[in-house]
Amino acid sequence: MRTALAASSIVPFGADQTIYLVVDRLVVGSVAPRDTSVEREIERPGLEEVLGDLLAGRFQDPIRIVAFNTLEHWSKDISTDIADELLCRCDSDGLDPPPYLASFMEAHLGRPQRTTRPSRA
Repeated sequence: MRTALAASSIVPFGADQTIYLVVDRLVVGSVAPRDTSVEREIERPGLEEVLGDLLAGRFQDPIRIVAFNTLEHWSKDISTDIADELLCRCDSDGLDPPPYLASFMEAHLGRPQRTTRPSRA
């Protein structure tokens, strides 16, 4: 007999997969001094979806990205790995990282990222 807990589980039954959680900061309110930051978490089923969503601007101000696998009993903050991969993809495309990712990239790579490329003579 199935219990209500088993029927409402958010963990896929029998799935050995890694889930990615993106923590995004939202600014609530106007530009008044009472602005507050609120964090929201968005779950993504694949690494390529996370990278694509970040590059497409689907997150306002990402803070961190955590990967976890409940079957294998592990979780890991992969923010630095993601920032490094984003930088590699932008470099290979000859583009700068998007401005909305600047604070994420700086926080996890430890150096400010260019927002404009030098002009070629």
